[in-house]
Amino acid sequence: MDAIKDRLPDWARDARINLGVIGAPGELDPREAWGTAVAAAAAARNAELLAAVRAAAAPHLDAAHEAAALAAASLMAMNNVFYRFRHFMGDDSPYQQLPARLRMQGLANHGIDHKTFELWCLAVSAINGCENCVRAHEKVVREKGGTPQQMNDAVRIAAVIHAAAVSLEVAGPQPAAA
Repeated sequence: MDAIKDRLPDWARDARINLGVIGAPGELDPREAWGTAVAAAAAARNAELLAAVRAAAAPHLDAAHEAAALAAASLMAMNNVFYRFRHFMGDDSPYQQLPARLRMQGLANHGIDHKTFELWCLAVSAINGCENCVRAHEKVVREKGGTPQQMNDAVRIAAVIHAAAVSLEVAGPQPAAA
């Protein structure tokens, strides 16, 4: 993560400083925090950042949790677009009555505890801006015993990861070594 922080320009100083929230003490255990970061980095679509986050997360995530974080990002990439469309069209639109016809088995077959997976889906849905999905995943996390502080921490991590990804894209590619 130090290489990512070093790549962030001075105008992205806040993003650089805030990257420290991932491993900082908070309401999430390290597995939840780093899984959130992996899911958020995948959702932010910056390969350099995702590689750095996955490397930093490796001591905290086993293979099942890393795969579940990536699955959360993949599923929400699909669901957030679909359900955001339905939300835009309104409750009285004909689309509300049509079946989604989207394969979503990963929502039930992710291989980790349900609360943690839903927490990661919440964080990704916040990045993707799907109100219905944010509300649905927040409700499930609460029902599974998650606290507002935990969800706040997860969305804060997602926000910081997203800011770092945007800043890296704007800054452009790393200059070649001389």
